[in-house]
Amino acid sequence: MYTLKDNEKKTSVMAYTEDALIYGEAVSTKIVRVNIWMRTDSAPKYVHLLNVQIVRPGNSVKTMKFDEMFMPTSELVAFHVAPGIEIDLDYEEGESNRMMQPVKVILGSFVVESVVRISTQTELGNSLEVGRTNWLSLYEAQISNPYLPQMNVPVEMLLVRPEKVGFGLMG
Repeated sequence: MYTLKDNEKKTSVMAYTEDALIYGEAVSTKIVRVNIWMRTDSAPKYVHLLNVQIVRPGNSVKTMKFDEMFMPTSELVAFHVAPGIEIDLDYEEGESNRMMQPVKVILGSFVVESVVRISTQTELGNSLEVGRTNWLSLYEAQISNPYLPQMNVPVEMLLVRPEKVGFGLMG
């Protein structure tokens, strides 16, 4: 089993690919803010995970476990720290000219009911078109999956790859 180095920490995270949920403890340096890690220059090419559980929902749910795993960051479509871990959000609450737009985000078979922070001067479609970010923050999220009826994961914030997910708006 992997032994942490003096400058490392482990943080419980949940990561999503197009067809799986990965739960484990991400190994990072102590100075990394794991909740925004994927948006930073220090994002790894492979996320190093310990005590890994992988769930593949579908007509029959399949699970796998690993003591240690290296997951290509390029395969991830969403990423967040596990519920219950305190984080600092990545925006200023009183920032003017910003609003929270309710969205339902589809990532594979997972559904994320959340809000996205956008300019009051535009709409979501335009914001997505002109945005050049590889990872987008969603807030106040509830994550579910129709193949896993018991799954209802509340998270304060998660990161998604905008070009790999669908954004649904409700009138």
